[in-house]
Amino acid sequence: MTNSTEAAADPPRASTKELVAWVGYDWACSAYSTLQITVIVIYMGLVLPERWGWVTYGGIIAVGTLTGALLSPVVGALADAANNKRLWLAVTALGGAAAAVVMALVPSGWPWMVAVLFFCLHMLFELSYVPYNGFLTDIATEEQMNRASAWGYGVGYVGGAVPLLLMLLMPPEGDPPTPEAVGTWCRRGLVLLGAWWAVFSLPTLWILRDRGAPPENRPSPGRAVAGAFREVRRTLSRIRKYRMLALFLLAYLLYNDGMQTIISQASVFAKHDLRMQTSDLALLILVIQFVALPGALAVGWLADKLGQKPTLIGCLFLLMAVCTAACWVTEPKHFWIMGLTFALVMGGTQSVSRAIMGRMTPPGRSAEFMGFFSFSGRATTFLGAGLFALVLALTDSARPAIFALLAFFVLGWILVSRVDVERGRRDALETEGRRDGEKGGGG
Repeated sequence: MTNSTEAAADPPRASTKELVAWVGYDWACSAYSTLQITVIVIYMGLVLPERWGWVTYGGIIAVGTLTGALLSPVVGALADAANNKRLWLAVTALGGAAAAVVMALVPSGWPWMVAVLFFCLHMLFELSYVPYNGFLTDIATEEQMNRASAWGYGVGYVGGAVPLLLMLLMPPEGDPPTPEAVGTWCRRGLVLLGAWWAVFSLPTLWILRDRGAPPENRPSPGRAVAGAFREVRRTLSRIRKYRMLALFLLAYLLYNDGMQTIISQASVFAKHDLRMQTSDLALLILVIQFVALPGALAVGWLADKLGQKPTLIGCLFLLMAVCTAACWVTEPKHFWIMGLTFALVMGGTQSVSRAIMGRMTPPGRSAEFMGFFSFSGRATTFLGAGLFALVLALTDSARPAIFALLAFFVLGWILVSRVDVERGRRDALETEGRRDGEKGGGG
């Protein structure tokens, strides 16, 4: 009797169908990641005068990301309090998809309405990851989490590449295409984005279910939100007790900000300064999608051979080289070299950073600290996009705007060089050991 009860109490928590459904959302929403930096950036340059269209694009990325980060604890608290993550995922995913379609239908003569819709689209994309990530901890064991996360990472690259490939197969009419033809092509891309995101989100929303019934005595929305922000402050105060971990987290916030800005703003450089053809830019982004995954695997192999910290420092030097090279890039072929170099270290830098963070995280607080790691990584990414938009507005050139991002990587490298990963690991284990000893002594 006891054995059967124990066996029943600890089954694998996620079926294969649930895991596939969870991974499927990465396939669905990654269309935004690629079409944002091809279709949307071009469209913003069309509906507003080029310079101000691209400045507005950068500003919306900055403000939308910051707003999403600030609202993430609120959405998470409300979803947990009512046990309705599925509803929140439906609202954010389908709401974002609808914003993309409406953005395509709004006349291009209403540029500020287009900008408002783009803000809503970007913010909802950011917020959709709150219930999405929350589902994984509910439905999967730790072993299943690692496998599902890896699959989601790979499937997301392909899910972003396929709609971009479809856009390449139906290029703007004309040689060269007129602005009107490019605008029509962009609107088709926005409809494709919305349809892709919505249709492929439906299996996820149909199959995944919140675990358990809604709590009978759930806190009010105000209390749930206040509790979420108290938890963020509590986690921040705990992280500060681990010196190496806190130092590394600060470094990550800096260089990750620079990296995310390059991802979102490199298309502005290609269109504004290099006058790259739309089809050539889309092809480069497509190639980058396929280069990034083997690049991430290669960086992981180097981390095993050389160590995590030396590998990360090498990646940061390559990222610094990319920012510096931007000053001398004058032709599309140079931009290709710069883009492929960035792609080789893009995924690997994030992967090895997560591994270092995990190594220095106290075993008993992994979910809490890694959740804060994800939240804070989004909370600061408005800085780079805001700096890029400001420099572009002041200089009317994306070259100095890209070069300005060098500061994020230099400061990140200085801080990473001061991190002793093994000491951070020992501190985490010793502190956790003392905490367990105090609990045992108290008992």
